[in-house]
Amino acid sequence: MKGVLICGGFGTRLRPLTEITNKSLLPVYDRPLIHYPLDVLIQANIREIAVVTGPEHIDQIASYLASGNRFGCTFTYTIQDEPRGLAHALSLVEAFAMGESVCALLGDNIFFDDLSPAIQSFREGALLFLKEVPDPKRFGVAELESYPTKEMNAVRILSVEEKPQHPKSSYALTGCYIFDSHCFDYIKTLRPSPRGELEITDLSRKYLERGALRASLLHKPWVDAGTFESLFLASQLVRETRNHADTP
Repeated sequence: MKGVLICGGFGTRLRPLTEITNKSLLPVYDRPLIHYPLDVLIQANIREIAVVTGPEHIDQIASYLASGNRFGCTFTYTIQDEPRGLAHALSLVEAFAMGESVCALLGDNIFFDDLSPAIQSFREGALLFLKEVPDPKRFGVAELESYPTKEMNAVRILSVEEKPQHPKSSYALTGCYIFDSHCFDYIKTLRPSPRGELEITDLSRKYLERGALRASLLHKPWVDAGTFESLFLASQLVRETRNHADTP
């Protein structure tokens, strides 16, 4: 399996900070934000990683991550000339994937659950990670077959929608997606959404139509650190988690 870090977009909600650097390099407690999704891949023993980003700050990301040697992995850099959607960003790494499955993470997402078992046990189809949120309208949303309990780790998905006005559940698609190699063929059949983007939810729906879409539930915090408030919350949670781990 290959890894993909998607660090594109204009970061408009974090201006003026993102006028001088990519949001994935902004600090979260004691490390740049990109470390946290990168940790997910490294902990799952994924060592070949493509970094997809816009042209504005590619030099800063490449300068910071470099070859990947100090992280124990190798990086390949790909430029997405303009933000045309997550599925479009994923399409740019087809040659890099070389027929393997891909685990794609958004460069501004922080996961506190251990995703390694689910990632390492993946074989085929597609796997999404869901988290119950108070404001599902902001995210892609999954309609579930039944309301899950805290003991459940896997659920059946009935539908997926991108930022719906009337969400069918409170379960958001988080920024970690695993797809087998069929994803690149499916992306070629997608049409731009009303936002003018190739949506990751539309790609997920292709797997759903074939009965090949699965989901895993997250129970610990998850932060989409794309706003000042969520970026601040991320630092707080990381600090609390780090201090708790250091307490005898």
